[in-house]
Amino acid sequence: MNIIEITDINARELDVFARISEVQLLRYYEPEIGLFLAESSNVILRALEAGYEPHSMLVETERFETEAVPVFDMIEKLWGKEKRETLPVYTASRKIVSELTGYTLVRGLWMTLRRKPVVSVEEFCRNKDRVTVLFDVVNPTNVGAIIRSAAALGMDGAILTHASVDPLTRRSSRVSMGTVFQIPWTKAGREESEGTNLIQTLQSYGYKTVAMALTEDSTGIDNEEIRKNAKLAIVLGTEGTGLPAEVIDACDYRVMIPMYHGVDSLNVAAASAVSFWELGKKQKAREH
Repeated sequence: MNIIEITDINARELDVFARISEVQLLRYYEPEIGLFLAESSNVILRALEAGYEPHSMLVETERFETEAVPVFDMIEKLWGKEKRETLPVYTASRKIVSELTGYTLVRGLWMTLRRKPVVSVEEFCRNKDRVTVLFDVVNPTNVGAIIRSAAALGMDGAILTHASVDPLTRRSSRVSMGTVFQIPWTKAGREESEGTNLIQTLQSYGYKTVAMALTEDSTGIDNEEIRKNAKLAIVLGTEGTGLPAEVIDACDYRVMIPMYHGVDSLNVAAASAVSFWELGKKQKAREH
């Protein structure tokens, strides 16, 4: 194996783990495809299983014979012995790695992987009946949690507007428990995400669009008329401000979750789980 012990924390090869931002990894490093950073063996294993190619790895010495071994085995299984033998694997003690990154790694493993091309919204929507739209959701924790709920509760995929945070950011993928690699997702382009463009596009593909919003004409989440639609797109807004008024108005339905004890709303991640469970029931019944 190509094991490289860290002796100089300022080595240029380590920039991808400590000194290059995730935005720079996406936009400037290997710009034709880009890289992303994954942490912890569980998340890394799911990324590898989903076909993302490993680029380099950073491992605490104390984790090398435990959490790292399944990762090495998976690399050889999916990418061959040569990839396992040539992949740069940087290693050092927890103390040195913490000095390099500025904080303690989660479970002591990081891996950079090559991205895959993002498919168009049109291609993405083929053969999908239940999708969710993350409209300008910029909190990586919320994005990870929403995608985890979408995967667990039977949604076919997630579409993010251009302004939404990248699901492959380190925090989003970790919060999602690696489900960002298990459920399809795509990001709409800048112009495609403006105003009500994306809502109109989805409607042209046959989706009935559902805005999760507190309005005077909002209906309950258990509405049978909405459930019976063959194709639904559940639209979620950012934490705090929610969906823009023009987007709410453009959707076919406005839906609310009944609240008690004076609570006005749920966190968007919690609301997503309730909406996926209720509005995805037609899909789950068909599958079972």
